[in-house]
Amino acid sequence: MRCVERPDDFISRRAPLRSMSDEELHAYFWALAEKIVAPLIEEARTHTTPSIERSILLRMGLSSIEAKALVDRMGERGLLGHGAGHLVLKLARAKGISPREAGIGLLAGRYWKEVSG
Repeated sequence: MRCVERPDDFISRRAPLRSMSDEELHAYFWALAEKIVAPLIEEARTHTTPSIERSILLRMGLSSIEAKALVDRMGERGLLGHGAGHLVLKLARAKGISPREAGIGLLAGRYWKEVSG
């Protein structure tokens, strides 16, 4: 495979930036950075995987085995799209218990009506 050399267009591309102050360049840089990552942030907001959900539950105090079982059960019930960690945290707050206690309760068969409805 042969690469085609890119023409040196630094001077023409630099022209619009030349008149900017350091503060304006800084603001322009961050505006471009936000524009680049916006689709990634939106993707993360709207898509999840069982692996991500297990990872979140691990950080909430559940063991690896408990997190896997809970994610599997939520997947069977079609709840993963809501976020396993989100549902556990919401349940914990509603019941006045820790997230770990809420997760263990779900694994024991309690609280499913609260998270499903």
